[in-house]
Amino acid sequence: MTWNSTMSSGYSSLEEDSEEYFFTARTSFFKKPSGKLADSKDVEKEGEVRKEFSSEEIKQRIEQYNSLTRDYLKMTLNPSGVYTGFIKVMMDLRRPVTVRGAQRGAGGAMMREAFYLPRGVDNTLHIGSENTVQQVITALLNKFTVADNPAKYALYKRCRRDEQVYVCKLADGEKPLFLRLLAGPDLDTLSFVLREQQTGEVMWDAFSIPELRNFLRILDKEEQEQKDAIIRRYEACRQRLQEAMREVRGPS
Repeated sequence: MTWNSTMSSGYSSLEEDSEEYFFTARTSFFKKPSGKLADSKDVEKEGEVRKEFSSEEIKQRIEQYNSLTRDYLKMTLNPSGVYTGFIKVMMDLRRPVTVRGAQRGAGGAMMREAFYLPRGVDNTLHIGSENTVQQVITALLNKFTVADNPAKYALYKRCRRDEQVYVCKLADGEKPLFLRLLAGPDLDTLSFVLREQQTGEVMWDAFSIPELRNFLRILDKEEQEQKDAIIRRYEACRQRLQEAMREVRGPS
């Protein structure tokens, strides 16, 4: 089953009555970077230097960032020293997700269904400089009413260097807006991708029984569709062969 509902804009607050940290999600599509793809197992392998900046340096970097951005996605520095801005996160989920539905089943329990979210969809989030990777993941899942455990997912950064595209998993405590500020607004230089955790194998015990049943239902449906497609293809071949044999034999 494919996700086919509309994805609306809105705010999702991380804390009650908080004005500093909020998320806005809008969907659009952006072109995936071309080139060869190289995976890195951890952030530190890229040899990046973690830097601390003074308030004046942050101000100068934000001014430079805003002068380079080509759209309205600018950063704003608050008097408290916290700055807010926008990041784009591309959804690249290969497995179905469990979504909280609006319908209620027996006993008033909220129904849950499994869907495939469309891959390549880009969500724009308005976040604060103190928001972490884990908070961004949670906000994305809440936006799409995904009921799965956020620990099943990870945020990756994608960078282009010398015609190579590097994908690197971010630690839960990383702050995406700070990385966005360092890299500048160019999405080829840095972009963010949401994926499933790369553990080498599926952790089936992390899923509930209803989730596993939904997966089986989806797999059964896809298997039947593949069978039907194969039958149609071979039926078409059989008809063409019969027609060719009749032409060779000629009229009886």
